Amino acid sequence: MQISAAGSFLLVFQWWLDQGQMTRRNSRLPDDLSLLVIGCALSVAVCTILSSSLAGGVYLNLAVLPAFIGILYAPFRSGLSLAAFFLLSTALSSEPAGLSAIIINSGALLYPLLFGLARPFKQAKCLEKVMLLWAVLFPCMFFIVMVPNMQKIREAQTFNSEVILVTAYLFVAVITGALLIFCIETAWDKVLVKEKMEGLSERFMWESKKLEQVTDIVQLNIMSMNELGYITELNEFMLKLIRRHYPDYTRELILSRQAALLFADCVDKQTYMQLKAIFNNKQRSNAKINCGDYIYQVYTAPVQQGSGFPDGVVMIVQDVTEEEKIRTELDHAERLTLVGQMAAGITHEIRNPMAVVRGFLQLMREKSPEELDSYYQIVMDELDRANGIIDDFLSLAQSRVSDKELVQLHHIIEELSPLIWADANLRGQSVELNTAPALPLLRLNVREVKQLILNLARNGMEAMEAKGVLTLETRVNNSNIELVIRDTGSGIAQDKIVNLFTNFYTTKTQGTGLGLPLCLSIVERHNGSIRVDSTVGEGTAFTIVLPFEVAEDNLVG
Repeated sequence: MQISAAGSFLLVFQWWLDQGQMTRRNSRLPDDLSLLVIGCALSVAVCTILSSSLAGGVYLNLAVLPAFIGILYAPFRSGLSLAAFFLLSTALSSEPAGLSAIIINSGALLYPLLFGLARPFKQAKCLEKVMLLWAVLFPCMFFIVMVPNMQKIREAQTFNSEVILVTAYLFVAVITGALLIFCIETAWDKVLVKEKMEGLSERFMWESKKLEQVTDIVQLNIMSMNELGYITELNEFMLKLIRRHYPDYTRELILSRQAALLFADCVDKQTYMQLKAIFNNKQRSNAKINCGDYIYQVYTAPVQQGSGFPDGVVMIVQDVTEEEKIRTELDHAERLTLVGQMAAGITHEIRNPMAVVRGFLQLMREKSPEELDSYYQIVMDELDRANGIIDDFLSLAQSRVSDKELVQLHHIIEELSPLIWADANLRGQSVELNTAPALPLLRLNVREVKQLILNLARNGMEAMEAKGVLTLETRVNNSNIELVIRDTGSGIAQDKIVNLFTNFYTTKTQGTGLGLPLCLSIVERHNGSIRVDSTVGEGTAFTIVLPFEVAEDNLVG
C-alpha cells in the first residue's frame, strides 16, 4: 500500500500529460511541473495517512519518495513549500514521537544536499537523475531503517528475520525511487516525442499547402500521376486547361480518371497513342501534340522513391498555340522578305536596260517622221509608268530603319503646300489647311513623311472631279498627333476598304496598287497607325495617327 501511495502521483501526472495541456519545461513554472508538485504533495499526504511501524519499530512511510522527487524536479520555492509540507506531515504522524525521530524520518538533515542537487538534477539525463536521487535517498532511508535497530544489530550474532525485513525495506524504497524517476522521464519523453511529431506534421502540412499555393501562383499547367497513370493532383491552371475541352469536368471527376483518357476524345488515334506512351513512360520526355485547335508542349518527369524506383510522373503542359502561329507568321514573313529582296534586286537590274531603251527611243524619235511622234510618246510614257512602279516597289521593299529627327509637322506641310496647290489648280480643285494652333515636335523621317502626304493628297485629288475640295487637318488627341487628309470625291465602298492596303490592289484603272501599302509601311516605321473613313458619294478621309514624345525639350510651335 505504501508503494502504491508513493507512486499515486504518477497517475495524476500521466493523465495531465495525456490531456495535451503540457507546456515547455524551460518555463519558470510550467503547468506540468506545478501538477507534479501538487501530485507529490497528495502522495505525501496519502503515505502519511497509511504510515505505520515495521518490525523493530521502524517508521514505515514511503512519503520520502514523492517528497524528494518533487523537490528535485520543482523550482526552489515550490520545492521549499513541498519540503515544509513533508516536514509537517512527518511531525504529525511520526513514530515514535519526538524531535529526533521527526528529523530522522523526514530526512531534514539532508535538505541542504537535496536543494543543492536540484539544479544539476534538472539538467541531467535519466540514469544520472537516478544516481542523484540515490545520493540523498539512500542515506535518508539508511538512517530511518538503522537508527531504531542499532542496538539489536549490535546484540545479534547473526541476522534475524527483522533485520532482513528492514534491509529489504531499505532497498525496496531505493529501487522504487529509481522506478518512479524512470516513469516520469518516460512519460515526459513520450509527450515530447508526440509534441515533436505534431510539430513536424504541422510543418509538413504547411509545406504542402505552401507548395500547393506556389503551383497555383506559377502560371504553369501542372499535374501529377501515380504509377498506374491515374491523376493524383493538379493545380488551378491545369484544371482550367482541361475544362477548355471538357467544361463539365470537376476536380473530383478528373482525379478519378487516367490522364490519357482525358484527351482521348479531342485528339486523333495517332496522337492518343503518342500521349499514352508519354504517360506510361517513367522517364523524362518532351513532346508536342495537337489537340483540336490547340497545340500543347508536354513535359514529363518521373517522381523518384527513396529506393530510386519511379513512383509516378509529374507533367507540365504549356499552351504554345499562339507561339506556333507567330513562328509560322515569322517564317512566312522571312520568306516574303527574301522574295522581296530578290525581287528588289531584279527590278533594280531591270531599270538599267529600260533607261537604255528609253534613250535609244529618244534618238529614234528625233530621226523619224513627225507623224510617228505620238507612237514614240506612248512607248516612253509606258516606260516611265513602269519605272514609277519599280520606284514604288523598291520603296515598299525597304526594311531598313529610317533616320529620324525632331521636326514640326506644320513645317513639312508648309513646304509641300505649293506643290499640292499647283496640282489642285491644274485639276480645277481647291485645298484647305486646318492646322492646330500648336503641335509638339515629332521624331520623323522628313523625306518619308513628305512622300506619305503627297501620295495621299494626290490619291484624294484623283478621286475628285473639278471644284472638289482637299482638306489637310492637324489636331492633338491625348499623346498622339492626328493628320487628316479628306477629299470630297466619290468615296469607297466598305467591302473595298479592307483591301486598300493589300499589295497590288487598286480601285483605279491606271493604278499599281503599291501607293497605299507604301503609305502604311511609312506610318508603321514611325510607330503610328492609319485609319480610313469613307462614305460613298460624299468622300474619303485618311487619318494618320503619330505618337509624340513627352519630354521637356519637346517644344510646342
